[in-house]
Amino acid sequence: MSRRTPRPLVALFTAGYLAPYLLPTVVGRLGDSLRLPPAQAGLIGSALLMSSAAAGFTFAGRVDRLGPRTLARSGLLLAALGYGAAAATSWMPLVVVGAMAGGFGSGTATTVAATGIAAQRDPHRASTLGLLSVSALAGALYLTLPQLGPGHALPFAAIALTALATWPATAGLGKGAEPDAAALSGQSAPATSLPYRRSGLVLAGAMLCWSMAQNSLWGVSSRIGTDQAGLTEITVGAVFAVALGTALVGVLGAGALGSRLGRAVPIGAGTALIAGCIVLSARADDLTSFATGEIAWNTVYPVVLSYLIGLAASLDPRGRWAVFVGSASSLGTACGPLTGSLLSQAAGYPAMGATLAALLLVLALPLTAVALHTSGRPLLPGTVRRRGGAPAALVAGVTGAPAGAVPQLGAAEQPVVEITVSTPQPVPTQEEFSTAGPRGGPAAGQSSNANASTSAR
Repeated sequence: MSRRTPRPLVALFTAGYLAPYLLPTVVGRLGDSLRLPPAQAGLIGSALLMSSAAAGFTFAGRVDRLGPRTLARSGLLLAALGYGAAAATSWMPLVVVGAMAGGFGSGTATTVAATGIAAQRDPHRASTLGLLSVSALAGALYLTLPQLGPGHALPFAAIALTALATWPATAGLGKGAEPDAAALSGQSAPATSLPYRRSGLVLAGAMLCWSMAQNSLWGVSSRIGTDQAGLTEITVGAVFAVALGTALVGVLGAGALGSRLGRAVPIGAGTALIAGCIVLSARADDLTSFATGEIAWNTVYPVVLSYLIGLAASLDPRGRWAVFVGSASSLGTACGPLTGSLLSQAAGYPAMGATLAALLLVLALPLTAVALHTSGRPLLPGTVRRRGGAPAALVAGVTGAPAGAVPQLGAAEQPVVEITVSTPQPVPTQEEFSTAGPRGGPAAGQSSNANASTSAR
């Protein structure tokens, strides 16, 4: 397959991930527009994300059978109808149903995109383009929506229009999502038992809680900025736009850092640093503290996440643990907005931040222990550049990605050594010796293959 940009997959990636990226403004505007307490508004956000995760579980491994183009168009149509219905009404039951239907459509589009990107020859490049696209679009919307007016209809309508705008790009899915033969070669391998069962289960459970903690803050970040820090929605949107830009920088930084620090240090120290960022954001009472916490958090978060998914991929070269851990992360993401809303409503934002930070510090211990325990399969120098590395494993770890497409990060590389192999020279008989030329060379008109040597690797 050529290295041409898989534009249909990038477009689907953008349409599928836009709703989670706009979650803070969706939850905040739902509370203001429908006059809901934070817990109920967060519950709608969690229902949307849970429906999106359910689509991934439903269609995982079935994209090729159902057809990527048909499945993608069905998901985009459902997303447009669901989010459009939620935008067109203020009747809460219909808003909830519309958000859940739209979430299922977004999850379907994400599944097709993740499956296709993971099957590319260069998934790192494709996933980076997807992150760039959705971050740029979400950042532009955070800057634009406050200028257009209040209400929950605007963010829902923006997501629905993005789904409709992506529809023409699905015409290229027949070729753009075609799996690379080399990438999918691992799928033909015979099924084997899962290695590192205990480490994998610990990692999956910890990742569920880890993702829940991250999205608990993200789900209420808009309210922290407006209610506690006293900022306008325009200012909060600008902070989020900058933070989304630094998130992309974090992904690129993870690829550049590679294996220089191993896995345990970025995971353990990075999780502790995220805990500090969450405390700072939750306690923010002015623009400086709010912006510093949000931007620093969005910079470090994708770095740690890429190493966690890379760790999951290293537990099983066939990628099964990466899929399971990615599914657990999706469940945690869905529970985040409700958890953050309940904690903030019960104890306030600073107490919520302290609780989430304490949880992350506790989680850093088992996560680091798994990284140290499996250090026998290290992230090899240069792997991120050659094989896509952690960012590729992040996309493959999303629900719906084929297991065989995960880069085999744990395979040990053997040194290349030049070995000279000489053909053994037989001892000449008396008759052969009498016919040999001077200094034992062949007589005139004869040839010899003796002393021929070859180099083998």
